[in-house]
Amino acid sequence: MAAGYLEILRARHAARLLTGTLVGRLPNATAHIAIVMFTRAEGGSYTQAGVLAAAYGLATAVGQPLLGRAVDLYGQPRVQFPASVLSALGMALLALTGLGTLPLAYLAVIVAGVFTPPLEGGLRALWPTVLGREDRVHRAYAMDAVAQEVMFTLGPLLVTVLVSLWSPAAALLVINAIGVVGALSVVLSEPSRTWRSAPREAHWLGALRSPGLLALLGSFFFVGLAMGSITVAGVAYADDHGRESVYGWLMAALGLGALIGGAAYGARQWAGAPERRLRVILALLALGYLPLTLTPSVPVMTALAALAGVFLAPAIACSFIVVDRHAPRGTVTEAFSWLVTTFGVGAAAGTAAAGPAVELGGTAWSFAVAGAGGVAALLVLLATGKVLAVPGRTPAVVAGSENDRNGAVEPGFSSGHKA
Repeated sequence: MAAGYLEILRARHAARLLTGTLVGRLPNATAHIAIVMFTRAEGGSYTQAGVLAAAYGLATAVGQPLLGRAVDLYGQPRVQFPASVLSALGMALLALTGLGTLPLAYLAVIVAGVFTPPLEGGLRALWPTVLGREDRVHRAYAMDAVAQEVMFTLGPLLVTVLVSLWSPAAALLVINAIGVVGALSVVLSEPSRTWRSAPREAHWLGALRSPGLLALLGSFFFVGLAMGSITVAGVAYADDHGRESVYGWLMAALGLGALIGGAAYGARQWAGAPERRLRVILALLALGYLPLTLTPSVPVMTALAALAGVFLAPAIACSFIVVDRHAPRGTVTEAFSWLVTTFGVGAAAGTAAAGPAVELGGTAWSFAVAGAGGVAALLVLLATGKVLAVPGRTPAVVAGSENDRNGAVEPGFSSGHKA
């Protein structure tokens, strides 16, 4: 298992790009957690915390596809680094001014969200040139998902540590400063500086003109909803048990489960259509969320959280391939940015729904929102099976290409369709 990942990391620039992207995405990965904890520390309610986090998520949803299209048109350095600086300044404004003037607080999180750099999609645009072979690229997708779960495992713990040592405001400042450093590391690298998107058909819908991509985005809205609701539900569960550290452990357990699942998923090559496999994975993901509504003791809840996370990274890694197969040519960064956007909108809806759910029905109700999201994600894929069955195009990953990996297929699968 480890040998395949080590082969990727030994490739020139690979380790730097992966590390820089993860570090650069740390503010976005921990924003909902940090905003909720900051709001609670400032005396705000769960509902107010959820709405602020939702505002950030919605702003990110608006910014990601716009910035992603800008990256496809103008290159990575001109967009990624300036965006990361502006996003960090937005969070700094929130940390320094607090909730005394609510319109200013909302403005701060909106600026931070809109200018969140599309580093995630940008990394996937770089993998083909950096790695060359198709099997390496697809293993990199799985490694990417696994590495994200390392970040989601350590991120909550880092926020908790910073809050314990200093304050929620200090946590916001430190994490966003780290994010700027990560983005800078990426854009200064040779692959990022020389990257150019493949030629694209001029169309105002861009990547969204693909029915298959729209179906996938509809499903991942509900995956995001499930994850967003867990953010608020975990804080409520920790409050019920009188220990702030419980929250960090729950989130870390979710990330650890996803790390294990993603590592196992990426260790082998998969035969068959990824769309069918994604339906199975989402069914298992939904099944893992439902027991969280029982809200048992902390040790049992931590174990259930780890189990619930096992199928998250495989779902994300498999979704990368589905995006590749259905996104129109020349919309590399934009297509993946739409996936991030849809996930962010879902997360925002989840945090907004989970806050009132806690206050109306208790912690169990907020975890029920997550279970419902997982089930809905599966139902969308089942309802759109015919659309997803026909990939938009099937070009292979080619070394030396202009990083156009749209329509790439997983090792062991051939669709039989020609572009």
